[in-house]
Amino acid sequence: MLKPASVPGYFKSVSQVVSNQLNTGKQIAILPKKSVVYIPWSSTSPAALSKALPTGNVSVSVGPAVTSQVRWAHTDITVPDFTNYRRDGTKNPAAKSDKSEDSRKNFTYLMAGACTVGTAYAAKAVVTQFISSMSASADVLALAKIEIKLADIPEGKSVTFKWRGKPLFIRHRSASEIQAEQSVPVSSLRDPQHDNDRVQNPSFLVVIGVCTHLGCVPIANAGDFGGYYCPCHGSHYDASGRIRKGPAPLNLEVPPYTYPEEGLLIVG
Repeated sequence: MLKPASVPGYFKSVSQVVSNQLNTGKQIAILPKKSVVYIPWSSTSPAALSKALPTGNVSVSVGPAVTSQVRWAHTDITVPDFTNYRRDGTKNPAAKSDKSEDSRKNFTYLMAGACTVGTAYAAKAVVTQFISSMSASADVLALAKIEIKLADIPEGKSVTFKWRGKPLFIRHRSASEIQAEQSVPVSSLRDPQHDNDRVQNPSFLVVIGVCTHLGCVPIANAGDFGGYYCPCHGSHYDASGRIRKGPAPLNLEVPPYTYPEEGLLIVG
């Protein structure tokens, strides 16, 4: 309490320890005895008293009619403790952060590396499965290569086989057909190609039976040039599979093939 002092124009302030009735497990510094502070009459506001009083856990009462307090002790506020959630290297509050930087970064790098490796393996599995789903099926792979006995194809006839899901035309040409196709001027063709560039054995023509216009299947031994005719849009091919008339822009495609031995043809 503030009491009139013997010196006119001054008040006398008494500071004392105030207990908050809580047991926080911490020791509170207690002043050994009451201390008396003399404050001028013009500085009796609570703010002035708080500045003039000594540091410590004190309480100030200002009167005579109105009482106010300035509390410096806030020991009733519980401070969160996250020690159990921190790494051992960072539990010491007096240690500098750069001292534990290596250990903290090592853990981060380890986790990042493990996640990266796991993600890479998962992505590889997904991409492999996706690409495998677009690959050829077993029945198509079984027909990737076919063997054909040329003796089974009579002269002047065209036989159709199935190769990789497409029709395959093999024509056994006569001597007159060979001579007629080799004598065609290349400059007069829409897709210039000599007959010798389209066959390995002049007696046999091997082409894929798909029209180069819109993918229809031509008819063998038909058309104005005695080769192949596409009835869908009127494309005419000669006995060398070259486009001679109609809307088709290119010649019939020649697949890869070989003659491993006499009388045997392997396509693919």
